[in-house]
Amino acid sequence: MSTRSECLFEDAKHVIPGGVNSPVRAFRAVERNPLFIKNAKGSHIFDADGNEYVDYVCSWGPMILGHAYPAVIEAVKKACDDGLSYGAPTEKETILAKLILEAVPFMDKVRLVNSGTEAVMSAIRVARGYTKRDKIIKFRGNYHGHSDGLLVTAGSGLLTESNPDSAGVPKGYTATTLLADYNDRQSVEALFNANPEEIAAIIVEPVSANMGVVPPENGFLEFLREITKKNGSLLIFDEVITGFRLSFGGASEYFGIKPDMITFGKIVGGGMPLAAYVGRADIMDVVAPVGSVYQAGTLSGNPIAVTAGIEQLKVLKNDKDIYSRIDQKAAELEKAYKECGITVNRVGSLLSPFFKEGAVTSYSDVLKCDTNAFGKYFRGMLQRGIYVAPSQFEAMFVSDAHNDEDIEKTIQAIKESTI
Repeated sequence: MSTRSECLFEDAKHVIPGGVNSPVRAFRAVERNPLFIKNAKGSHIFDADGNEYVDYVCSWGPMILGHAYPAVIEAVKKACDDGLSYGAPTEKETILAKLILEAVPFMDKVRLVNSGTEAVMSAIRVARGYTKRDKIIKFRGNYHGHSDGLLVTAGSGLLTESNPDSAGVPKGYTATTLLADYNDRQSVEALFNANPEEIAAIIVEPVSANMGVVPPENGFLEFLREITKKNGSLLIFDEVITGFRLSFGGASEYFGIKPDMITFGKIVGGGMPLAAYVGRADIMDVVAPVGSVYQAGTLSGNPIAVTAGIEQLKVLKNDKDIYSRIDQKAAELEKAYKECGITVNRVGSLLSPFFKEGAVTSYSDVLKCDTNAFGKYFRGMLQRGIYVAPSQFEAMFVSDAHNDEDIEKTIQAIKESTI
């Protein structure tokens, strides 16, 4: 007999491509049908069949306080009574912008947008407009959203043109996207040497978290800061994952690096559709209506999403101990994986088990993982009431709502699922 989730999936496939609105949700990598979620509370989610799971996806990161956090929900409900969207300025946009800038005090101005993809796309346009250069460097295995110019992860060589990683993207859209290897300084230097005074910016996930969690090697981020300054290029931190999660000041505070621009994702909207890009005043003042770089959006700064963001950032600002609590919980999970002989990377409350022998420090290492072993592990965890990302190449997220019982249950599931 089919489950309710299976029936919903079959119905969805008739009207939605693949039955899902984002590819990883289809569960193809773990060889089973997806769960359809009915509701969530705290550290737990509940599917359409009434099953309960300890959740380590956390809506891909933003639910750092847990699902349906009371102060956020209450504020959002109240805000809805005033209307859902105006397409006009509100005071709350300024309040949220100031909260974001408190976290990164070396930045001056914020532009609110609707998604991480939009934030990164806009930041790169600004970098090009500011530097009057066209080329950018990105790293294999780093994901920066699905805008055309960034859908490229591999090519025929470091110094050749990059081919799109998706159908429907003209080759010309990625021709100015240069590819380097994460944690490989020589690959970056080669690109600067081959493209003198042509590179507008480097964009990087300071902690790579979209090929599983791969931390920067000692000195790598410092090197990126130095080489961009030397060449008159901008350094952009894509903190859609790490922002407000590694610390209140994100990766820039965690690692002590000051990039020129930062992009933040849905964590600044309390999990609602909201994102932002920030930068120094001289950079951000090239954005319309002040400057000539155009970027707009009717729903940018949507009052409901902004309300959720304000409430969440206020909690994170006023309770910095959250970070030590969630880091400690993640450390307990890290220990459990290691005791089971599983390679695991962790940075703060982000972690990933890798099903391969030896360290994972690069994209090429990640590609050597045993995805079949991961699929078996995933299904074992799910059977034991633990919901982790349905892909070897994603992160686990720990929230402040995860309690000792959740952690103990997860550790037991790890032991049983990795035999």
